[in-house]
Amino acid sequence: MALSKRDRRLRIKKRIRKKINGTADVPRMSVFRSNKHIYVQLIDDVSATTLAAASSADKGLIENEKAKKTEIAAIVGKKIAEKAKEKNISKIVFDRGGYLYHGRVKALAEAARKEGLKF
Repeated sequence: MALSKRDRRLRIKKRIRKKINGTADVPRMSVFRSNKHIYVQLIDDVSATTLAAASSADKGLIENEKAKKTEIAAIVGKKIAEKAKEKNISKIVFDRGGYLYHGRVKALAEAARKEGLKF
């Protein structure tokens, strides 16, 4: 029997997490995507703490309520890059969470890169 879409994503996520690890100097940028929102965190895996977080569910982040999901993801990517700069973080490790590097995940990553994050 074939895996469901969710089980397949979780299997890929485990495979990715075996290989990447975040530190205080180079945190892991973890992405979670739901049908309605997109969430991103900068995580220090050594001390198991979240250094910064941003999401499309944050109040006042999106002015235009008719914006497309990819546009909203780009805004969230820009916001997390700004928060990282405040904490003097310039380099990260990107954890796409088992999602394909396409669409909203790609828009978020490219917006963060544009703002100066290196990964």
